[in-house]
Amino acid sequence: MKFWISCAVLAVAAVGLAMSGANEYFFFAAFVVLTYVVLATAWNILGGYAGYVNFGTSAFFGTGAYAAVVLFQALGAPLGAQIAAGALMGALLGLGVGMLTLRLRGIFFAIATVAVVFIMETLMINWRYVGGATGLQLQRPEVMAPFATYARMLFVLMTLMAIAAVGIARYIQTSWIGRGLRAIRDSEEAAEANGVPTLKLKLIACVVSGGLMGAAGAPMPMYLSFIEPASTFSLNYAIGALAAPMIGGTIHWLGPVIGAIVLASLQQIVTVTISGEMNVLVVGVLLVAFVVLAPDGILGLFRKIKTRK
Repeated sequence: MKFWISCAVLAVAAVGLAMSGANEYFFFAAFVVLTYVVLATAWNILGGYAGYVNFGTSAFFGTGAYAAVVLFQALGAPLGAQIAAGALMGALLGLGVGMLTLRLRGIFFAIATVAVVFIMETLMINWRYVGGATGLQLQRPEVMAPFATYARMLFVLMTLMAIAAVGIARYIQTSWIGRGLRAIRDSEEAAEANGVPTLKLKLIACVVSGGLMGAAGAPMPMYLSFIEPASTFSLNYAIGALAAPMIGGTIHWLGPVIGAIVLASLQQIVTVTISGEMNVLVVGVLLVAFVVLAPDGILGLFRKIKTRK
């Protein structure tokens, strides 16, 4: 109950902030940070809970973005419908990828998910309806009241999506699904021997994770007013979605949230103060530091300090 009360307070605070006179750049940067919160939380459902490392985040993110563009181009659909379409296409892609690859394990599964990124990118490059390789310029519709700008509206929308994603991840962690996924992560053979429906649970994790990633990608074309395959299917999304749970901690739903806020906020600060090309260096340095000094992430580090005390 306390969790949902806190979520409601955050949602109200986001609306209040969007209605305030805060600097416009804050909303542009906060949108990116919240997008990584959703991506990291979604990644952790399969990669953290079940131990299946997914390098295909960009494929699900890009599929959601292009699904939104197709719906907008064809029907002029509102942003809510675009997000629903992105989530549906991401979930369907997750189901397809899961059915084809979840019998693979370890590095073989990871390589298969990378291949999905290149397959989806190639398809979009050759689809002229969505601009092909050159991309497509988009005309934003009128901003909805009571928001003054599109960036403020997208900030509130992504806040609600982040709350929903974290709520889903929290439910999965504490439910029978989470217990089964943890059993798979510890020993899939032992889990199967004890009657755990491993394939069913992995498919659920794939579908939920893919759906959330697709939903996260849907607002991005309207955020940029432009879409093209190279940036939409960039592996930077996959690296960020993987790095954030590693930094925050993969064993708890709160870990990806902390990691995404720390990582994405640092990247935004570096982009403004130094250069956008330094983002990858920031990710690399943080990953090396946490792998060496705190392999269980920030949450694991806090637990160790608390235990020692």
